[in-house]
Amino acid sequence: MFLQANSIFVHPKKVFILLLSILSLFSNVYAQENKIEFDKATDSILISRPKSYKTINNYLHPFRRDTTSLKNLIVKFKKHNYLHGITFSENLLGIRYRNYSLFDQAIQTHQQALETAKQANSVEFRVFSLNMLGVDYRRMDANRTALDYNQEALALAETVKKPSLGLRRSIAVSHNSMGNIYLLLKQYDLAIEQFEKSRAIEVSIDNKLGLAINHQNVGNAKESQGNLDAALIDYQKSLAINTELNNSLGKIICNGSIATIHIKQGAYSKALKLTELNLPLAEETGNKYYVAYEYLNLGWAQSKLKQYKIAEENLFQGISIAKKHNFISAISTGYDHLSELYQEQNNYKESLKYYKLAEEYDEKVSNERNSQYVNDLIIKYDSERKNSQITDLAKQNEIAKLKLTTNRNIWIGALSVLTLLGIILFTLYRTQQLRNEKKILSLEQEAMRSQMNPHFIFNSLNAIKLYIINNEQKNAVYYLNKFSKLIRKILAATQDKNTTLAEEIDTIKLYVDIENIRFSNEIETITNIDKELSINTIKMPSLILQPFIENTIWHGLSPKKGLKKIEVSYEKVANTHLKITIADNGIGRNAASIIKSKKVHKRKSIGIKLTEERLANFYKNYEYNYSLDFIDLYDNEKNALGTKVVLTLPIT
Repeated sequence: MFLQANSIFVHPKKVFILLLSILSLFSNVYAQENKIEFDKATDSILISRPKSYKTINNYLHPFRRDTTSLKNLIVKFKKHNYLHGITFSENLLGIRYRNYSLFDQAIQTHQQALETAKQANSVEFRVFSLNMLGVDYRRMDANRTALDYNQEALALAETVKKPSLGLRRSIAVSHNSMGNIYLLLKQYDLAIEQFEKSRAIEVSIDNKLGLAINHQNVGNAKESQGNLDAALIDYQKSLAINTELNNSLGKIICNGSIATIHIKQGAYSKALKLTELNLPLAEETGNKYYVAYEYLNLGWAQSKLKQYKIAEENLFQGISIAKKHNFISAISTGYDHLSELYQEQNNYKESLKYYKLAEEYDEKVSNERNSQYVNDLIIKYDSERKNSQITDLAKQNEIAKLKLTTNRNIWIGALSVLTLLGIILFTLYRTQQLRNEKKILSLEQEAMRSQMNPHFIFNSLNAIKLYIINNEQKNAVYYLNKFSKLIRKILAATQDKNTTLAEEIDTIKLYVDIENIRFSNEIETITNIDKELSINTIKMPSLILQPFIENTIWHGLSPKKGLKKIEVSYEKVANTHLKITIADNGIGRNAASIIKSKKVHKRKSIGIKLTEERLANFYKNYEYNYSLDFIDLYDNEKNALGTKVVLTLPIT
């Protein structure tokens, strides 16, 4: 080699060794400084031994994202038996494992943190640990288990009358986590309600990170509802806060969601550019969940831009990562994008293949979420039904005792009627008798509800479960919403003895819709309401129409073949009465009686009798009385056309 005058030749290997030496020197210096800072922080905290999350975090904030430092903290705190510090460090270590998709290690570490919190008798760290376990299981699609942990955390936190700042933060996390579970179950309104509760707490305690998370989650719910513009606004708000906090993972999540919105809105180039910038940042975090979705978003955007070859590679890469870590929903999404890609290339055979795979994984996710959710409801309500039967027996015994007391008082009154003292005793007896009769009537109403509701609700839940087994998810969710609303109304009716006509109409509609499930929606219901009726002000006994509708369905329409029809009319009569007509096109009362007489197991029907007693008790002090008529409907040849029930009630 020839060199110019005054030039100096340095061998590249020597330069490399020199650079390594300099880097090693700086690394040792940094490690030494970090150790000094670590020892200083731990020595200080072991002197004061704080018990709240916020105070401990003030000491240990520089080490919260360093797995090695967190493990060293646990060892040192165990040596000094500092339980609050141990559970703090264990929880943060579990979060690190979860962020690297090591869910089994995350669960094990958070379980240990929960046990340590119990030993420390710390409600704040018990709630924190329970919430973290909820998040772990939610990331694994074990939604029911996740919901149980979050609800347990919320219930425990609410036992504290004056919660600390850390505990209020945990309550916000509980609401947020339950919102995410409702989001997975496609209960979007319930999800947004939980997120808003969480967001209100985060605002009150000025927790910007929590506020960013809730904006992101509300955006997810709105995106699922198809409200893309509103979702984009929430994603952008979350991104702004994460940028202010310099939260790398938060920015990655927000940018990924924003890119998805761009694709759905047709801004493919914009989405591609954003995803290409976001992918290497996601890979740096080591969080495989978001890495998988970034590859899927990248391939999806490229597919839309007709860059099919590179799109195919990126989609398969995303699916491969998702399969390795068992991200079922991501696998389903990837196959769906692949199906769309092949369809755009007119490769319909491959498109159909991946469409079926997408459906298979999507069905797996849906069945795991919804079937488990409804099965748990059935098991839970079956247990409540048994408790209800025990309660019913106790009430029946009390009714028997009250009736015995009433009979005894009759004899006392009869013997005392001949004297002045007898007159006084008779008067007292009559007063007591009225009280007993009122109490008996109230108990009989409760007994009636406890007999009817468990059977009806149990059958309804099984009918909804059948929709899920048949993969009719929309019907399952639709009727599950109706069912939950009806349960709330029934529970409210046990507290309030009267209701408005509007509420009664709504309750009857819900009841018929639920019962109609088992008739494959064959029953046609028509409701006619007089325009002159003020349905929101007219008062009447609660659940008074249900026995008539039940009789109509099970005795009139159930045995009938062909078209089944119920027509309910509400009419104002002479400004003093409300006339309610329930007409059906069933087999008629005579035919129903014959069928009933032939049954081996005859069910004693007491619903109409109890209803008449309730009506008599409710309207006994009114100026006008009520009336109840049953009318058999016939054609010209005396063939039964159904039954009409006419109930006339005084207007309050």
